[in-house]
Amino acid sequence: MERVKKIKSGDVRTASRLIRNLEDGMDEARAMMKHIFPLTGHSHVIGITGSPGAGKSTLVDGLVESFRKKDKTVGVLAVDPTSPFTGGAILGDRIRMQRHAEDPGVFVRSLATRGALGGLAKAVGDAIHIMDVMGKDIVLVETVGTGQQEVDIINHSHTVIVVLIPGMGDEIQAIKAGILEIADIFVINKADREGSSKLRREIMAMLDMAPASAFPAGWRPPILKCDNAFEPVGFTKSLEEMSQTIENHYQHLVKHDLLGSRVHRKAAMELNEAIRCSVLDPVLSALAANGELERMVEQLMKKDTDPYTLAEEIARRYLKTAP
Repeated sequence: MERVKKIKSGDVRTASRLIRNLEDGMDEARAMMKHIFPLTGHSHVIGITGSPGAGKSTLVDGLVESFRKKDKTVGVLAVDPTSPFTGGAILGDRIRMQRHAEDPGVFVRSLATRGALGGLAKAVGDAIHIMDVMGKDIVLVETVGTGQQEVDIINHSHTVIVVLIPGMGDEIQAIKAGILEIADIFVINKADREGSSKLRREIMAMLDMAPASAFPAGWRPPILKCDNAFEPVGFTKSLEEMSQTIENHYQHLVKHDLLGSRVHRKAAMELNEAIRCSVLDPVLSALAANGELERMVEQLMKKDTDPYTLAEEIARRYLKTAP
């Protein structure tokens, strides 16, 4: 297809239009992804997650510069909360990364969550594939920062960075959410703040309690400190260390044949999502269109039936399952 060729050549306009159409759930866009998917599998996907205000966008902006110094092309997917008025991304990380706007080796795109849990937009998996086919060496995915729903990033990334800041109770929230368990690299941002050493000790204590099986082929997540962004020399040095650690992790995955398991996990997630879109969404749309879904909700409110019985009835009708 002509549009696929344009995307392979790095055409930003065509890629942006396809991502927008995927966000809107257009059938044409989904059909185009059938031609995109076989061409994927070349980018190093890096997920960056953490609580709101942890400084994820500042780190992403700095990492883009660090990777560009190494002559790597970079794609950035910044997942933002949804605007209640337009349905679009409300924060617009592209505004924060304007200094990369004229760089042809960088493509930044904001995605709106549109009600999706897990800190990610539904279209993020396909958007990663599009940037992959565009030839981006690195794809950085910044989650929205929803706290206890941030773990979905592990299904999309080869390397997961968890960003924490001292003095905000991040360690407690992260442990509750299981967010520490998904980290390949920890970054204590704004490390000039009081409490950064305490936070580092708590993370180390948590890692010490983890079984050896938690560290594939001996990779124990390093804990990096990042200086204040207003101190350019120290901040740049921190970013260089971070980008090198990211590269070390990727090489570790390759050397110990661990990359395949992460790709397998991503493929399984994508299949589940594709089945949901092809099977569940049309059923829900049909029920909503004819008013049956609302009638079922009314029945539940009156306790005339239960959701399990209704679900079994719908399954028999649409999936032709046995009574």
